[in-house]
Amino acid sequence: MKKRIHINMHVIRRNNTTGERNPVITCKTSKDNTYGHRVKIHGDSEVIYSPDKPLSCGARVWIETNSPVTIYDNEGVIER
Repeated sequence: MKKRIHINMHVIRRNNTTGERNPVITCKTSKDNTYGHRVKIHGDSEVIYSPDKPLSCGARVWIETNSPVTIYDNEGVIER
């Protein structure tokens, strides 16, 4: 399954303003979004810059992979 990983600048700004430490990394699939503080990609991946055709969330730069990923958040580890 294709995964798109990007950094959510809105959450970074909100964390800076409020002092919170919410996860800023988003891993999107066709089924869901998973948020974390760190992502490990277990295989090939590609970094894409698409300023004229951003993702629906507004991201213009993201990492795309079909490889398995491990997402780390405050609760532990999530495998995708």
